[in-house]
Amino acid sequence: MNKLSCLILLTLVLVSCGTNSEQFTLEGRLLNLNQGEFYVYSTDGVIDAIDTIHVQAGRFTYTVDCQTSGTLVIVFPNFSEQPVFAEPGEECKLEGDAYKLKEARVTGTKTNKLMNQFREQIESASPDEMRKFAEIFVNDHPESIVSIYLVRKYFITCQNSDYKKALQLLQIMQKAQPDNGRLKQLVDQVSMQAQTAIGCPLPKFTTTDINGNTITQADYSKGEAIIYLWASWEYESCNIQRYLQGKSNDGAKVLGICVDASIKECKRLLDRENISLPVVCDGKMYDGPLIKTLGFTSIPENLYIKNGKITDLNLTYQQIRKKFND
Repeated sequence: MNKLSCLILLTLVLVSCGTNSEQFTLEGRLLNLNQGEFYVYSTDGVIDAIDTIHVQAGRFTYTVDCQTSGTLVIVFPNFSEQPVFAEPGEECKLEGDAYKLKEARVTGTKTNKLMNQFREQIESASPDEMRKFAEIFVNDHPESIVSIYLVRKYFITCQNSDYKKALQLLQIMQKAQPDNGRLKQLVDQVSMQAQTAIGCPLPKFTTTDINGNTITQADYSKGEAIIYLWASWEYESCNIQRYLQGKSNDGAKVLGICVDASIKECKRLLDRENISLPVVCDGKMYDGPLIKTLGFTSIPENLYIKNGKITDLNLTYQQIRKKFND
């Protein structure tokens, strides 16, 4: 083979490898589902905004640019979530039954296989047992991106957040992943979240709501108040918001923070549902300064405050109703 032929062949190989190595593809096949759509978001920057996966004839293909390993989270119509761990140049498959979406499995990489094994382990476990299994997993696999997801899910964004344990586990992972910049950011974030633990005073902040009104933590320092995170596409958070609108009419102190990337979409939903609550939406999603100050990381999260101190975290819709004696 002459030099020119070798050069052409090498160029074709490099171009081919370059294209594939900077993308991640997920193929899906779901029984008992002909058409539909899922939302997908990332906890660590694989995609910058909420995306949509369209299902036709029970199948879908979803491809994203991917230069480093990261986490995608698929939100199914029943609001259950399926983590998918993306890696540059890899292809994975999601298979399951639309009637049993929690049992769906992702195959194709070692990382997703580890997650499958963990999900099988906790299928019949209690919440406390799930946390224990998650802690064991982190200690056994501190180098894995799955460990970061499990700490988020079971110690940070859950109802009874345990920031102290989360920080301890994250620091174990840091030793195994010293060059992971995203992990360092999460450690810094959890250190801040420890400031919004139960019993802590509401952190100081000054912000502007969607109508241009200035709001500070002093507005929520007397009596009972609630600050909640929501998005137009997340059902439970919108349900909570509709309920709190009624309570606000009765004098309750309420502040909403919207993580929609579109301020216009946020305003449209508020107008459509006659929501007059103070709502902050800056289009920065989870990078908004108020979200970072309050330590919010996922939807639906909330802080319940009494006389300026945080008394409860991440209450469900039913628990919020009980707080207001409904």
